Amino acid sequence: MVKPIVEAEAISRSFCLGGQLIEALKPVSFRIWPGDRIALMGSSGSGKSTLLLLLADLDAPTGGRLAWPALGEHGALRPTRIGMVFQAPSLLPMLNVVENVALPLLIADTGRASEEEARGALAAIGIEDLADKLPEELSGGQAQRVGLARALVGRPKLILADEPTGQLDHVTANHVFDTLLAALEGTDVALVVATHDPRIAQRMRATWRIEHGVVEQIAEVAV
Repeated sequence: MVKPIVEAEAISRSFCLGGQLIEALKPVSFRIWPGDRIALMGSSGSGKSTLLLLLADLDAPTGGRLAWPALGEHGALRPTRIGMVFQAPSLLPMLNVVENVALPLLIADTGRASEEEARGALAAIGIEDLADKLPEELSGGQAQRVGLARALVGRPKLILADEPTGQLDHVTANHVFDTLLAALEGTDVALVVATHDPRIAQRMRATWRIEHGVVEQIAEVAV
């Protein structure tokens, strides 16, 4: 029996700011299944990043129940069971490319050959020739591809991408997204991409729209 990657029951997230209650995410229920490809669309401040942080187990809902049946328990999901891709690649400047990519394995203390795995992830993205370069030697598109390799190196079952092409020009953005989809082709890895670009969203199998913390048009994608 296939288990959902994520199962959410009426989860919400609110903050208290200056004595005022801010509802960043209003109650929503959903499931994310292996192999799902979901675009999360909304304007700035709509709640996209809030929802991604919850899915990544980097934050906790203030209401409802959130679980990862196919992955494991809260607190034990990152950095190998869930991979993150950010708008900026956030590479450590003193480490070369292969060392940056290997970081999740070292943090998780997996016992796997971290450099070998990192080089394999770079090869999967098609940038193994960059392995010994420093971040300052990379173009924006190259750096973002390194960020993709770092997200993939732990062999996660869920990848969350927060505006991964937001700082790139149109042509480079397409190349980076092509690379990500190609790396996941034929796998059961679930992908959720927060984006404001309809061209990116059109390439996913389902679109969730979020505005003012309200998630709409949720369509579960069958396994």
